[in-house]
Amino acid sequence: MTAAFLQIQRLRKTYDQVVAIDHVSLDIKKGEFMTFLGPSGSGKSTTLYIVAGFQAPTEGRVLLDGKPLLEVPPNKRNIGMVFQRYTLFPHLSVGENVAFPLRVRRRPEAEVKAKVEKMLKLVHLSECRDRMPAQLSGGQQQRVAIARALAYDPPVLLMDEPLSALDKKLREEIQLELRRIHQETGVTILYVTHDQEEALRLSDRIAVFDKGRIQQVGSGEDLYANPASRFVASFIGNSNFLPVRVTSNRDGRADGVFPNGRAVAGGSVNAALAAGADGTLMVRPEQMRIRAQQAASNDAGLPVTVRDITYLGDSLHYAVATPWQQEISIRMPAGARHDSGLAIGTEALVEWDARDARLFA
Repeated sequence: MTAAFLQIQRLRKTYDQVVAIDHVSLDIKKGEFMTFLGPSGSGKSTTLYIVAGFQAPTEGRVLLDGKPLLEVPPNKRNIGMVFQRYTLFPHLSVGENVAFPLRVRRRPEAEVKAKVEKMLKLVHLSECRDRMPAQLSGGQQQRVAIARALAYDPPVLLMDEPLSALDKKLREEIQLELRRIHQETGVTILYVTHDQEEALRLSDRIAVFDKGRIQQVGSGEDLYANPASRFVASFIGNSNFLPVRVTSNRDGRADGVFPNGRAVAGGSVNAALAAGADGTLMVRPEQMRIRAQQAASNDAGLPVTVRDITYLGDSLHYAVATPWQQEISIRMPAGARHDSGLAIGTEALVEWDARDARLFA
């Protein structure tokens, strides 16, 4: 097992009576792309700022390559930082912006020139060396900011919502650039975002934050397939949450009944949920199947009424209502449209495999 390169140990930060982060601990491997994902106010940026040295923790410590980091002044930590706003010097050219951190460190001019050329080539902006920031697009300015942050070979690069000011198409283009840059440089990256799709696209691992704590850490696939809580299930991907009364819970598998009395195999379950307890069944829209219900049918499945059908190119989205009038979503391959017998207002049955479901308290 690879040893942790950056260790965050029981960090706590309070402002008077407000707890911003509460005993956050995390080990990050050298060269890893780790994303802090969560809603506003969840503690992800506060944790990043403590690592950067912009804030001091109330408790806890941070180790970089086994050495205490918090005692080191921010300007001596040699950590790269890219913000949401590009923070380029408007009076300096692109090349001079990239050269700035090297000149501050009094690097030889030959080294500065070579490094600037290397960094601009890395971010595909060699032809923009002599332009001013105002002459660049937002995406180009952010790539200059990344080049400047990497110019002095920092061991860690911190990125705080760096793409949130860009439009969707440009954001996706820069995400691809970030993946390439990370693969080419091998730099350790801590990345903050509230955008789950961005986190899934970029990260080796994701730490999901909520209310000042890390709720779960894992790869995007791990978090999507095996969320540890309802919050993680709701924040990573789309989910349907259905109310269930637990009837049995054995060996991590549960059975229950819906509000209409229909029995359900609940799938994986929190062991704390005993028979008789109320729980919430989570099933992803793409893991559900829908078919027309025949008249007087007693087939297994959850009976629903189709409220809307939307064609989305490669898939069909069904909005359906349960017998207790809760709306849920189902996503099926577009080919399922043919001979489905489904239309708005028709009765239908929804099914899923128990192994795809999760039951939360």
